[in-house]
Amino acid sequence: MKAPLTLGIAGLGTVGAGLVRLLAEHRERLAAMLGREITIVAVSGRDRNKARGCDVSKFHWFDDPVKLATAPGIDCFVELIGGDEGVAREAVLAALESGKHVVTANKALLAKHGVALAALAEEKGVALNFEAAVAGGIPVIKTLRESLLANSVNRVYGILNGTCNFILTKMQEEGRPFADVLAEAQALGYAEADPTFDVGGFDTAHKLAILTSLAFGTKVALEEIYVEGIENITEGDINAAEDLGYRIKLLGVAVRTGTGIEARVHPAMVPQDEEISEVWGVTNCVAIEGDRVGNLLLTGPGAGGDATASAVASDIVDIARGIVVPPFVTPVRLLKPHTRAKLGEHKGAYYVRLSVHDKPGAMAAITMRMAEQGVSLESIVQRRPKGALPGAPVVTAPGTPAAVTLITHTTTEQAIRTALDAIEADGKVAERPQLIRIEEL
Repeated sequence: MKAPLTLGIAGLGTVGAGLVRLLAEHRERLAAMLGREITIVAVSGRDRNKARGCDVSKFHWFDDPVKLATAPGIDCFVELIGGDEGVAREAVLAALESGKHVVTANKALLAKHGVALAALAEEKGVALNFEAAVAGGIPVIKTLRESLLANSVNRVYGILNGTCNFILTKMQEEGRPFADVLAEAQALGYAEADPTFDVGGFDTAHKLAILTSLAFGTKVALEEIYVEGIENITEGDINAAEDLGYRIKLLGVAVRTGTGIEARVHPAMVPQDEEISEVWGVTNCVAIEGDRVGNLLLTGPGAGGDATASAVASDIVDIARGIVVPPFVTPVRLLKPHTRAKLGEHKGAYYVRLSVHDKPGAMAAITMRMAEQGVSLESIVQRRPKGALPGAPVVTAPGTPAAVTLITHTTTEQAIRTALDAIEADGKVAERPQLIRIEEL
């Protein structure tokens, strides 16, 4: 049997503790399959005495993760600290510089510094693996790195944030407002005290930046992604989507176009007969379109200690087998610059919700502004107040703005946004128009 692969694990939170338990429980089975053992020899965490549901007393303890990263006798450094700067970045750099393999679940670090870290890993001839950085237990990184190498990928998209999907699911199923469901998500531990990173779409953007690089052979370019969150989605939007045969999901989408890469994060209406519309709760999914395999949909747990630890362990197993590939599939020197397609050129249908002032000629002025930009309307519907009886006339109190829903035919992003800016400037609406893309998948 070969010499053991020795690990140093920095970060003993939910994922780190789950990894310690997983490797202990599957030690003999993994050794039999690999012809070598995987052995944890040292760890680092914030509190040596914290109860974690696993025994770390037999491992050498390091208070400083950077010292652990360069410690003799460590073959592979596992970074589960998090954050794009500070000690996480310092430790990963130190490990790579010292010629150690690195496994990380740190999406923020990779989205910001992934290209530089990959270049260093390639220079040193070591692995930089990050299966757990995107979609938790779903093996999407390995799929793009290995299984689809014979395909040209044209599009990658999916539900990449469980917190947002949980919130939208609850709003859909229980008819509750965003703020109420967000509070529940925070109470359950799905959302942080400051939920902006999740509900603002930024977590999804970090993951999409990584997937875009892997799919299209470009440099990671987080700053080139258009980001919009779910904070402004209302019960009315959820109900309107249902009536129209759609469901609202926060999607991350990257598409190869003739002018560059269209990469965007935003709420979207997806048809109810699409599989992705049936992805509920904290579940994630990733769809990949290849020129040979067609459309693949990978679905599973996007977070959680055990699922994420499973993804980390799969990276460690590859290293134990001696598999070392360029971190972003294409060697860094051959990665192309990320050329951004103009978002205004995106074509599709749109849902628009307007709160229209009760004034003569208001709707005529709105439709005129749409026509000026060449935006053709498929339907105009005045939404019923909540609780109104089916078939009853739509009546609003004098002076109360009317809730009006517009569905457009296929148009450009630039045209619809220009029209809405003009409508808002005209003073015909009581609040900023709501715009949601209708994503035909």
